[in-house]
Amino acid sequence: MIRKHFYTVVIALLASGYMGAQANLLNATQVDQIGKKTAEKIAADNDAPLAYGFIDDRDILWSKVVWEFVDLNQKINLPYYFPIDTTNISNDRRSLFDTLLKAVRKGDIENVYSDSFFTSKVTKAEIDEKLINVRTSGNFADTFRIQTQDIEGYMIKGMWYFDKRQGELKYRLLAIAPMGKDVLTLGLPDIEDDELYELFWIFYPEAREVLHDAKVFNPKNASQPISFDHLLNARRFSSVIIREENIYGNRKIADYIRGNALFQLLEADRIKENIRDREIDMWNY
Repeated sequence: MIRKHFYTVVIALLASGYMGAQANLLNATQVDQIGKKTAEKIAADNDAPLAYGFIDDRDILWSKVVWEFVDLNQKINLPYYFPIDTTNISNDRRSLFDTLLKAVRKGDIENVYSDSFFTSKVTKAEIDEKLINVRTSGNFADTFRIQTQDIEGYMIKGMWYFDKRQGELKYRLLAIAPMGKDVLTLGLPDIEDDELYELFWIFYPEAREVLHDAKVFNPKNASQPISFDHLLNARRFSSVIIREENIYGNRKIADYIRGNALFQLLEADRIKENIRDREIDMWNY
């Protein structure tokens, strides 16, 4: 009897979760109603990104800004890369790059920057120059575009800080940039350019609403998708520190450790360990 009741509860939970992932699926009478929430459902959900708590500058006992590279070739980072083929998949599943680019073009993300310090804004036309290249040969013209499959990673900028009120080390994501190859070299077999470039920078807090609405496929439970905002804020990715803020103009690790990838990784791990040890040092102090 207990087992039967248990199975009933599990089935009910799964059904409710599935309806949350596929909105209005069981109530739809037409195909175009699938995925659309009613006004009552929207009001009841009251769904929004979890608000950041206010942090007074006086409460920050210590901080360090770091830049990290998220390599999309690593298995743990694949949720940010897929899907790349959207012809046979629902409209609510898109890659992180497609989500950001669509939001920029629609105006949901108004401000896009050329660097991680937000010194200058870039227009939609300037973004297209980095993403689209029309190459003419005689009477023919070939168009090359940077698409999801061409994005090999993301550069993220964030701050580690020790909150003396909470008594713990915290992280706040500040900016994100998709990394891709030079569109001018696409389709040219004679040119081998393995360098990745920052296509554009977005101030992360401004993109939270968009990334909260965009859901990521959950392989452990398809009925409970996860948002990009949740994944990024929870640091559910693998990354390597590229540089930290320093007195040398925030120079990159590769600028002072040249030609040795192993030593560069060891230096990145050293910076990471120093950040982790900072919390222990604060308590010991």
